[in-house]
Amino acid sequence: MTTHLIWLRNDLRLHDHEALVAALEGADRLLAVYCFDPRHFGETRWGFAKTGALRARFLLESLADLRASMRSRGGELVVRHGKPEDVLPTLVAEHDVSAVFAHDEPMSEEMAVSNAVDRAVPERIPMTYFWGHTLYHLDDLPMDAATDLPQVFSAFRRKVEKRSSVRAPYDAPDTLPPPPEGLDAGTFPSVADLGLTPYEQDERTAILMRGGETEGLARLDQYFWKQDLLKVYKETRNGLLGADYSSKFSPWLAHGCLSPRRIHAEVGAYEAKRVSNNSTYWLIFELIWRDYFRFYGFFHGDALFHASGPDGAAIDWERDRDAFDRWADGETGFPFIDANMRELNLTGFMSNRGRQNVASFLTKNLNLDWRWGASYFESRLVDYDVTSNWGNWAYNAGVGAAPRDRYFDLLSPGDRDDGRGDYVRHWLPELANLRGCDAHKPWTLPKGILRKAGIELDDNYPAPMIDLEASYDQIRQDQRKKGAKTR
Repeated sequence: MTTHLIWLRNDLRLHDHEALVAALEGADRLLAVYCFDPRHFGETRWGFAKTGALRARFLLESLADLRASMRSRGGELVVRHGKPEDVLPTLVAEHDVSAVFAHDEPMSEEMAVSNAVDRAVPERIPMTYFWGHTLYHLDDLPMDAATDLPQVFSAFRRKVEKRSSVRAPYDAPDTLPPPPEGLDAGTFPSVADLGLTPYEQDERTAILMRGGETEGLARLDQYFWKQDLLKVYKETRNGLLGADYSSKFSPWLAHGCLSPRRIHAEVGAYEAKRVSNNSTYWLIFELIWRDYFRFYGFFHGDALFHASGPDGAAIDWERDRDAFDRWADGETGFPFIDANMRELNLTGFMSNRGRQNVASFLTKNLNLDWRWGASYFESRLVDYDVTSNWGNWAYNAGVGAAPRDRYFDLLSPGDRDDGRGDYVRHWLPELANLRGCDAHKPWTLPKGILRKAGIELDDNYPAPMIDLEASYDQIRQDQRKKGAKTR
């Protein structure tokens, strides 16, 4: 009997899984293994839980769904608790494994684990890695991503759109080989077992996110076909309230429950059967952004985590923990920031518009170390993806891809995306009695109006933690000194 082992990481699906397809070739027995690595459930260097409770729950749901899918096809998902470099060699020896397969990961922590596994598995056992998290395959890029990646997204996008193509996704297998006889499949831990305090998503959440390939494919079908929302994606994607203003695919993409190539193929089918327009293109455009950050991280390596970022910008970051905590807790006194941070803390999710604004406030208005914000997002986001998260934070902090010393006006997104103040009142019930856009700027209102609305600044809602206009004046002065371009 030939036994192959497939090591699962952030690829928790059966469809479009090249490593699985390769592992099935010639295998009489299949060991599909996921390791609960204790390093994933420790603390970051800034003291935050590396994996928060909501993301841990989503992960457990994804693994339970994958096990059910594998069992329905005659296979099994094996779970173990420990470092992969300790667990996998033991399984290889115990079950006479002849080959190991896995998807590659481009960043330092993940690569260090891969290298440790490579050293621990006997040399006679071939280990084969595949590139499987992006829309465009690494081997199909019209440039060498390790040495010649464009440092501006638009240049990257034009090149791949013109000179590359997206591979067709692999189908999910109908059947799977059984695991080795007598194998203990292992049990899933609870969120509490992982050292985390479990809690449920707040009932006000935009979308109830449940992990797993089944849920991811169902969301794809719901958004594209049942509700026919892809045709208006570009116009609605920056909305703030509700499940359907944007696709919300990111949690399933981040855990590998959905393949970007599967989404791409579904867009093609939608364009053929329904409509092809700017919105259908724009969803692909966003997937290319996701690709770009993964290749950008692959290109820059650990520089993505430096205070100066990949751009090497010499910025004297403040490290005021009290100010940071007010930002993290949604107690800044600026409702648009506070509403977004409270949504993140209570649901594990935040809109793209919100992420840009809270990052701008932390790094531009407060001048706090952007890595604190990126690390906090790593802990809190259900859809955390290392390169998308850190790449976007570096970009917004002005130390990343195509750095522009830009900033966001806290009031303009409210006027543009939440002109009636509904989003702010949704997450800040203490401001419920403020009408319209007044909810975005309570510090500017007469005390009589505030008193009538039941609001006492620094009592039931905080006064602004900084002078906003003074901070903008300082930002503009700094920009003039550097001659930076802004928007």
